[in-house]
Amino acid sequence: MKRTTLSLIAGTTALAAVTAFAALDAPSASGTDSAKAAAELPVERTSLLCPAPSTSDIAETSYTSFTPVTEGAASGGGAGLRAAAEAAGATGGTTEDGSAKGTDAEGRTGKADKPVLTPKAPGTPVTGDTSGSEASALIGTADGRFAPGWTVQETTEVAAGTGRGLQGVSCTAPDTEFWFPGAGTAAGRTDYVHLTNPDDSAAVVDVELYGTDGAVKSPLGDGFTIPPHASRPILLSTLTDERQTDLTVHVSVRSGRVGAAVQALDDKAGGDWLAASTDPAGALVLPGIPKDATDVRLIAFTPGDADADLKVRLASPDGPITPAGNETLHVKAGMTTSADLGDVTRGEAGSLLLTPTDRSVPVVAALRVVRGKGTDQETAYIPATAPVGARATCADNSGKGTTLSLTAPAATATVKVTASAGSGGGTPVTKTYTVRSGTTQDVTGLVPPGLKGTYALTVETLTGGPVYAARTLAATEDGVPGFTVQTLPSDRGLVAVPNTAEDLSVLQK
Repeated sequence: MKRTTLSLIAGTTALAAVTAFAALDAPSASGTDSAKAAAELPVERTSLLCPAPSTSDIAETSYTSFTPVTEGAASGGGAGLRAAAEAAGATGGTTEDGSAKGTDAEGRTGKADKPVLTPKAPGTPVTGDTSGSEASALIGTADGRFAPGWTVQETTEVAAGTGRGLQGVSCTAPDTEFWFPGAGTAAGRTDYVHLTNPDDSAAVVDVELYGTDGAVKSPLGDGFTIPPHASRPILLSTLTDERQTDLTVHVSVRSGRVGAAVQALDDKAGGDWLAASTDPAGALVLPGIPKDATDVRLIAFTPGDADADLKVRLASPDGPITPAGNETLHVKAGMTTSADLGDVTRGEAGSLLLTPTDRSVPVVAALRVVRGKGTDQETAYIPATAPVGARATCADNSGKGTTLSLTAPAATATVKVTASAGSGGGTPVTKTYTVRSGTTQDVTGLVPPGLKGTYALTVETLTGGPVYAARTLAATEDGVPGFTVQTLPSDRGLVAVPNTAEDLSVLQK
């Protein structure tokens, strides 16, 4: 090809690039902001991270992957979960050629780039299982039609020992900051913060602890390095000699990004995963307290310099009520504060609402919820969460033992709930519900006809709101009421894309 032809092609390409770039930034003729008319389009790529499920040799773990069918989604694509490498301080190692080694969803050890769970089509869940203590964290990526709303649930059953019962976590997207009120280092507690790095470069992470008297001194909390495509569990009791029942864990990333979750285990009262609270805010919603909860404990923290005074209310099926003796909560700046609410739901569905009594001060919060009594107790956690928004999904539901909780704290809302086809068969079914302002409504029995395997529940806000949601899985083994609760924030399956148009006039300036 002649040099003049190459120059012409290069010049034309550069012109096209400048034109497209300029068109994105150019104001419209009317002077309005084109971003205001942005279209909502399905995302084309999603990343999820699942922590290593258990250190128990008798753990049985299932993974469920699901993508709801999304109108306008790109064609093609795929999704897959791969075992993460294991960083220093965790079990594992490398293969002979130096590549990272992990454990797949069937308990087989192999290279970390081997897929361990591969969804086949949107609209139908796919499942995988593993057992024992050697299962690695998983790093997942979905693109094309599999990306919008992709959800993965990790559920573990532990028959005996520390943390026995049902543990569940929704695998999360990587981020740079996380708050976990509700962790602990008290006697009988074994709490880990799991950090997973999905990227090609190392991440540097700080872990800070805040107790009832403020920041907890720790010589080891700064500068944890998480290698590329690796995961590291950090035992909180190794960061401090202080033994505290209620701690707030702050994970901040200096460089890179990670997924983070706290595994909170108790010698006598079971345990569960503690997901991160939503970003600090003046008002918070903690949805889906099981109606048979025997003890509920509220843990709150404000990261700012000002104290927070919160009004505490329970959104019941009949409207908001104020728990006797716990009308308000005073949260001192930089200190973790807790309140025992007892059996606050008293046999009815309920969600906790926290609002400022006067000025608004950003707060994070979570609930530690106990079912059962005496030696038959089990524990789960409910963090403050973001609203459902346009759509949210939870996977790994069974024909029995699933409760979906919906609350509309500010205004009456109408939502559409869809039970997907089962992982082994079944027909999807959809039902519409109206949630009155200030109330919580439990949904049970919405099961796809002909169900085989597990199914997903997708919640879509139609009118009103905002709506907040949580899903409880319950399974009683040998009289012990095992359960786990996951909140349903927006799946962020749609993204605002500004309208663009070519504007050659920018080249004349």
